[in-house]
Amino acid sequence: MGFMIGTTAIVGVVIAALGLVLTPGPNMMYLVSRTVSQGRRAGLVSLAGVAVGFLCYLAAAAAGITAIFAVVPDLYLALKMAGALYIGWLAWKTLRPGGTSAFAPRELPADRTGKLFGMGLLTNLLNPKIAIMYMALIPQFVVPAHGRVWLQSLCLGGVQIAVALTVNGLIVLGAGAIAAFLGDRPLWLRAQRWVTGTMLGAIAVLLASDRARPLPA
Repeated sequence: MGFMIGTTAIVGVVIAALGLVLTPGPNMMYLVSRTVSQGRRAGLVSLAGVAVGFLCYLAAAAAGITAIFAVVPDLYLALKMAGALYIGWLAWKTLRPGGTSAFAPRELPADRTGKLFGMGLLTNLLNPKIAIMYMALIPQFVVPAHGRVWLQSLCLGGVQIAVALTVNGLIVLGAGAIAAFLGDRPLWLRAQRWVTGTMLGAIAVLLASDRARPLPA
C-alpha cells in the first residue's frame, strides 16, 4: 500500500512551521546570541546541532509515537490543549508591551565546536515548541485513508525541517545585520513582534478549537 499527501497538508505544515520558527523561542534566541557573540561559523555549527535534534523528533514520529495517542486519547487531548496554552503564552509574550526581541540577545562566552554542536542539539531537544509540533500539530495533517501513516509523518516532518533550517540558516547569516537594523528602528521591531505574535495566536486558537481525533495505530 502506497501513500499520498495532499497539498492542503503540506501548506498547513509550512504555515505552522513558519509561525513557530519566526517566533522568538529557545532555538532562535540561542542561535542569534551565539552568532552575534561568536560569529557566523559558530551559529552554523550550532544550527547543525539543532538539525540533528529535528531528526531525533522525526525518527520518533516515524516510529509511531502518535500511535500512543490512539490508545490513550485523553493524553492526546491534554497535550494538544497544553500546546495551545503554551503557544498562546508565546504569542502574549511576543505582543505584550515591553516584550523582548530575539535580536537583542545576551552575550555568550566563546565555545569550542563540539560544545556549540551539543548546545544546539540540547536546546532543540528541550524546546517545547518542537515537541508540540511533532506530537500535536503534524498528526492533524496526516490522513490514514491516504496510506502509510508513518510515511506521511516522515514526509511532513521533512517539510517542517526544511522550513525550519532554511529560516534559521538565513537568521544566522543575517543575525548581526538584522540586530543592528532593528536596534536602530524600534517601529520595525514592534512590527516584527506584532506579525509573529499574531501568527502564533492564530495557531493557538486553531489548535485549541480543532476537534480532530488521534490517529489510529
